[in-house]
Amino acid sequence: MLYSYFSVNDHYPGRDRSIDALYREVLAQGELADELGYDTFFVAEHHFHEYGVVPNPAIMLAALSQRTNNIRLGTAISVLTFHNPITIAENYSIVDVLSGGRLVMGVGSGYLKHEYEGFGIDPATKRERFDENFALVQRAMAGERITFDGTYNHLKDVALNTLPTQRPTPPFYVAVLQHQAAYYVGRQGHNMMCVPYASVDKLEDVALIIEEYHRGLAERSTEATGDAIVTLHTHVADTDEQARQVATEPFDLYVATRLYAKSQTYEDVMASRLGLFGSVDTVVERLLELYDMGVRHVSTLHNFGLMPYDQANRSMRMLADEVMPRVHKALGIDPIR
Repeated sequence: MLYSYFSVNDHYPGRDRSIDALYREVLAQGELADELGYDTFFVAEHHFHEYGVVPNPAIMLAALSQRTNNIRLGTAISVLTFHNPITIAENYSIVDVLSGGRLVMGVGSGYLKHEYEGFGIDPATKRERFDENFALVQRAMAGERITFDGTYNHLKDVALNTLPTQRPTPPFYVAVLQHQAAYYVGRQGHNMMCVPYASVDKLEDVALIIEEYHRGLAERSTEATGDAIVTLHTHVADTDEQARQVATEPFDLYVATRLYAKSQTYEDVMASRLGLFGSVDTVVERLLELYDMGVRHVSTLHNFGLMPYDQANRSMRMLADEVMPRVHKALGIDPIR
């Protein structure tokens, strides 16, 4: 079982925490996640709204590359439909070099209406834009000299002058919302990532996403392997009631101010069980359920909705120091840390 950290970088204008303070928190939590043995530190990309205030994760990851030693550094996600694929390949190749080969490329097509409007892009074209741009990013980062005349890109004899350290390319993960997409990502042989609370109704639905992903992988090849990351809001505390007292207000603020989110509260997500909230016992039990569903990699979102910095850090530490060892012991496996 692998455990990663996910930062949406949500901002609340007019509240106590400024954007520069948020950035300092994110960088410090990246250092802490590295110290605690988390697998990857993922940073979201968002534009034109306080839903997320890191429009270029490559900059944040480049900064983290100089503050960390072992943790992988990932995008969740790089929205390929909005950008020139050669620029994306250049930016993230630099991150991979600066980090000594620790980049993880999470990619997707995006889904927020205001972002498409801001870039002047027709959402109806997102599937074919993504497919064309994704193929070019992979080719460029692999060191290919490209001549290409496509629908959205026209390249003549182009090759990067800075290639990633990881060869042939860093690992790519494709973001999905529904199980139908998970099947196709597996069929294409890619790794996958998802945030289930945004698209499914209950914890049990995660099993279908994982099942369909692995069905696609198996149809591609009986020897195909892939990593599927499931992201969940997380707060670990001494008791379930303490977790409720600390996490309710931040979670409700997070959901209430998100443009796309389902209308739900902390109590709703407790009922659906699409979160890792509670005591060590409760979170261990939830992770073991996910393991039984086939989940082998969980990305945890601790800093959300103006969660107090010290409380988010305490939750990170409790997950690493108390939850992870108990899960591994219950499964009879050695921790990968």
